[in-house]
Amino acid sequence: MSMVVKGMMIGLSIAAPVGPIGILCMKRTINQGRLYGAVAGLGAATADGIYGLIAAFGFDAITSGLVAQQMWIRLIGGLFLCYLGYQSFRASAADANMEPRMSRNAAAAYITTFLLTITNPMTILSFLGIFAGLNIMQSSTADSVTLVLGVFAGSMLWWLFLSVVIGAIRQTLNARAMRMINRISAFILLAFGVYSLYQVFSS
Repeated sequence: MSMVVKGMMIGLSIAAPVGPIGILCMKRTINQGRLYGAVAGLGAATADGIYGLIAAFGFDAITSGLVAQQMWIRLIGGLFLCYLGYQSFRASAADANMEPRMSRNAAAAYITTFLLTITNPMTILSFLGIFAGLNIMQSSTADSVTLVLGVFAGSMLWWLFLSVVIGAIRQTLNARAMRMINRISAFILLAFGVYSLYQVFSS
């Protein structure tokens, strides 16, 4: 049970900081409801679980490959963020309650956050640092599997909490407020995307 708790704490610590994934999940919840926010969070939690699995079992070849190709991975992630920000601007300009057709699909909500999370190679380095600091990488196979399941559960717990809280706030918003939130989230997503691209071309 201690490994489950450790995994959940790691998952929460990785998921909780506000970034483009958090902004996107909140935006999904506000525009489309708790279900879409939770599904989007599930995509992020899945990616966290995969990275946790790679770190826990010491797949050095995969880790080295991800780090070696991080420029291209960041480039793809940055362009994707810019695209999402552009789509959000289009949605807010047309109708605060309308999202592009693609984002109405629950599978698209899942895939979007999964791809954004998995295209951040710094996530795997975060897991490696935490696991090494807690001496987890020396654990048995059973403990490692339990830990990774805890990471997924902790990450998903955060996204469920976020979608419930934002879903409650959603009930108090009028069309004007939702339109403003759409524009703000679009700006933030674009800012994250531009910053990611800047890091790629300045390195």
